[in-house]
Amino acid sequence: MALPGVEQTIHRDPALFYWILLPITIVMILTGVLRHYATVLLHTPPKPPTSLLESRERQSLFRAINLRNNANAALTTPAFTSRKEYLIDSFKKGSFLRGGPESRGQAAPNPMSDPAAMEGMMGMMKGNMAMMIPQTLIMSWINAFFAGFVILKLPFPLTIRFKSMLQSGVMTRDLDVRWVSSLSWYFLCLFGLQSVFIFILGNENAASQMAQQMAQMNPGANANPFGPGQDPDKMYLAEAENLEVLEHWSILDEAEDRLLKIYGS
Repeated sequence: MALPGVEQTIHRDPALFYWILLPITIVMILTGVLRHYATVLLHTPPKPPTSLLESRERQSLFRAINLRNNANAALTTPAFTSRKEYLIDSFKKGSFLRGGPESRGQAAPNPMSDPAAMEGMMGMMKGNMAMMIPQTLIMSWINAFFAGFVILKLPFPLTIRFKSMLQSGVMTRDLDVRWVSSLSWYFLCLFGLQSVFIFILGNENAASQMAQQMAQMNPGANANPFGPGQDPDKMYLAEAENLEVLEHWSILDEAEDRLLKIYGS
């Protein structure tokens, strides 16, 4: 039992480092590298728009997203206000829709009958399989051979809230929170190897599971923001609401005063 102020010591076999901790870390790194190249091979480049109206429908949403993200660094308040009012008015009227304002309120096309939508759904399915299958196999491997082992102790103190995260599979009431189980080490490697993958594969890599999930959640990262079964009009209205509540400020505001404050003295 751990006593306050007393260092808890567990006699562990030094071979645990070579037969559990090191193999799990190496397997996780190799799995991330293989996932990156598998994702590159399975990736289907998005098809370009087939008409000018379709291109305008896509790019108008990107224009609003870029306005929200970059207006503070590039535009003055009058310039931002004019662009904001123009986009909000056009989104609400449906001016950018491929079929024109009269196509508002129409039901979204069935993705099962659209070849482009089917191709997009297959691409998403391939990406999910590239993430889920390796992790399922690795977790089954760890549970079968390494479950129940305590493999290392962290050199810094932690609060009791980290106990459930660091001691999965061996969590007991009296075990010091700094001890890490083999299963928890797997989860730490799963979400903490992003810097290693960046060093090996570069910034634009698909090895990290978290990076892939964030890329799928970011519509601005895709060539076509309108996924299968989505209604462009509803996305326009949602973006119009985002623009309406956006308050503009510029990094150039009071720049003279800040400059004089720095160099005036």
